Amino acid sequence: MVVRMRRNRSQTAKRRSHHRIIATRLLKCECGALRQNHRACKECGKYGGKIVIDVVAEAKRAARRKTRKDKELRASGQQTESDKETNKELAAAK
Repeated sequence: MVVRMRRNRSQTAKRRSHHRIIATRLLKCECGALRQNHRACKECGKYGGKIVIDVVAEAKRAARRKTRKDKELRASGQQTESDKETNKELAAAK
């Protein structure tokens, strides 16, 4: 870089003064869980007093995905997550 184009330390520091990390602000939802501003609650699915996310359907969908993944892993001969957990429990019991 040419000397006439060079930025000195104070100019660099002034530019970087806004790069600090800002803590996220958390609010208490109606259900009592903490949530971020302008975001739906992950526990109850409400935003602005209205239910916008069907939490029960999401949980059922996640359970279906997990069972499908476990089934595919067993078919391929690999260990599933539940098998790993039981192996850890057996090792801890010994």
